[in-house]
Amino acid sequence: MSAPSHSGGVPITDKRQLVEYLASGSKPRSQWRIGTEHEKFVFRRDDLRRPPYEGDAGIHALLTGLQRFGWQGVYDADKLIGLVDGAAGISLEPGGQFELSGAPVATIHQTCGEVHTHLRQVREVSSELGLGLLGLGFDPQWRRADVPRMPKRRYAIMSRYMPKVGSLGLDMMLRTCTVQVNLDFADEADMVKKFRVSLALQPLAVALFAASPFTEGKPNGFVSYRSHVWTDTDPDRCGILPFVFEPGMGFERYVDYMLDVPMYFVYRDDRYTDVAGQSFRDFLKGKLPGLPGALPTMSDWSDHLTTVFPEVRLKKFLEMRGADGGPWRRLCALPALWTGLLYDQGVLDQAAALVADWTHAEHAALRLAVPRQGLKTVFRGRPLKDWALDVMMLAREGLRRRAALDTTKDDERIYLDTLFEITESGRTPAETLLEEYETRWGGKIEPLYDEQAY
Repeated sequence: MSAPSHSGGVPITDKRQLVEYLASGSKPRSQWRIGTEHEKFVFRRDDLRRPPYEGDAGIHALLTGLQRFGWQGVYDADKLIGLVDGAAGISLEPGGQFELSGAPVATIHQTCGEVHTHLRQVREVSSELGLGLLGLGFDPQWRRADVPRMPKRRYAIMSRYMPKVGSLGLDMMLRTCTVQVNLDFADEADMVKKFRVSLALQPLAVALFAASPFTEGKPNGFVSYRSHVWTDTDPDRCGILPFVFEPGMGFERYVDYMLDVPMYFVYRDDRYTDVAGQSFRDFLKGKLPGLPGALPTMSDWSDHLTTVFPEVRLKKFLEMRGADGGPWRRLCALPALWTGLLYDQGVLDQAAALVADWTHAEHAALRLAVPRQGLKTVFRGRPLKDWALDVMMLAREGLRRRAALDTTKDDERIYLDTLFEITESGRTPAETLLEEYETRWGGKIEPLYDEQAY
């Protein structure tokens, strides 16, 4: 979800400072980068259970073992809860899901190489510990109560608050995994166009990457149960964000949205204060009930920006958040899809024209239908498969124009091959898994851990 909090900094006294913080992410095209993040489930190979933090074969041991490759420890109080190496980081989700936050790089080749190196390192250490790694969108077997909790203090606050606002928030925290890509913008107008295109087309990514059809060992009726989970996590901080498509969208409009999202915590002097449900607007006035008289700093604002979970999230860059976790090839395919669509001006303009007249009702209907129906969803009289193929062709053209070659002289279009296979088949990855479950696996979930492990 995020790196550890940092306290300190100059107090914020005016909303304009918050707007300027977001606007400061604007970069010239020559400085645009690609940052890939992906989560995976860790499991014990002997009994397939999720490991605890402590113990000879726990998550702490996995983090410790990775330090042989030059990673440096990140601590929450006295607990090792992450690693850092330059601009890249490894962090823990609440249930021990293992996340790589990749460094910002110039090409898909580089981000894919980083993913490959990371998986090689994690496989080496995990195999010594009797652990495995699984790429799916939702834990296929274990109940919420079976999942060990990680010792990150902010997660304790979130765990107390989540059940008050939705029935699936703890499932989101403990039983989901994603792959996402973070991309840059040139200025406010470019941010708005990219935000609108990526938010409108996020359901296509949900379908193309759908890989969460099992819950507690049985089919759950969804192709992306992970995507469904977000619909009942917290209505204040999840969803489609209709205002993004309205006149007047910009950095200030997003700040106004964030000021109305209830807070989780304030971090001061190595201590988390639980202010869940309280208002950042009150904080800005020095009237936060949980911390009377205190004013926020930019560290507080940076923390607060990480506590919303829409399908696309704005920080000093844009995060594409719709996809389920999956195997190695799809971890490289997601940044290829969105880079192809958003980093070439001509392709971006075509994509913007494609979605320009979609209504809020259509966005909402598509968002709700796709987690169940995947590429078979009918939108404006056409199956989503056909829309996806149109969008994939745009992405491929965008990557062709980038002409970023690897050492074998292939450009970045090679990373879209797996998505074209999915699109042309009309079957989500989840439907392939369901077929295996019903045929070769004989209605058992255990073979999935062998066949889908990294």
